Amino acid sequence: MHFDNYTIRFLELTDDDAYFKLIDSNRNRLVDYFAGTVSRTHTLQDTKEFVIERIKKRDDKVYLPYVIVDEISKNIIGFIDVKNIDWRIPKGELGCYLDAKYAGKGIAKKAFNLFIEYCFKELKFNKLFLRTHETNTPARKLAEQCGFEIEGTIRNDHITTAGQIIDLLYYGKIK
Repeated sequence: MHFDNYTIRFLELTDDDAYFKLIDSNRNRLVDYFAGTVSRTHTLQDTKEFVIERIKKRDDKVYLPYVIVDEISKNIIGFIDVKNIDWRIPKGELGCYLDAKYAGKGIAKKAFNLFIEYCFKELKFNKLFLRTHETNTPARKLAEQCGFEIEGTIRNDHITTAGQIIDLLYYGKIK
């Protein structure tokens, strides 16, 4: 998938170093909202193992990890995934983050909209959803700009890196 000077493509084994750099340089921003990823990628070796696991899950069609690449610099500048997939419905939960240097430029919105269209048309999802904390203003804004609606609050649904159990807002979008 392409837009402007960016490409969205599957995460590959050879991305481990660039993916580690993306996470490591944004660790403080991601720690509460992507606790699992942050906790599993402290070193390059951890990240290699994490990427291998993600690709195996992709091959099993239970998880779909993608990266956003700046075609000019060739750097990975973001990540989008589909998790908690239920192919019977079919539905999946989206997640997305962007390098802080690229935030606030409309890139996430363009990438997310293109990815949503891909999920509905190519992957044949009927519903997409995402969960985020009420304090995650960028995620909430992105969801709402991309046509997601709040469907409710899921109480005690997420544990932060600090061990705090928090409520999450549940956003949904139907094909």
